[in-house]
Amino acid sequence: MLVSDGFVVKLPKARVAELVEAGTGQRLDQGHGRLMKEWLAVGPSSAVDWHALAREALAFVRPAG
Repeated sequence: MLVSDGFVVKLPKARVAELVEAGTGQRLDQGHGRLMKEWLAVGPSSAVDWHALAREALAFVRPAG
């Protein structure tokens, strides 16, 4: 999902923590002062492959079966 000028994906919280630690993005803040543990916001200047993140997010939220 696009938010402002960035890209936001839902991933497992451990994966989000890993990506934040690597400097890939930051936890999403919806403006309420509470960071979302399973949501990663990636800015347009990030070198990460947005398509790869989108596929990873789809695999995470897609129902098993």
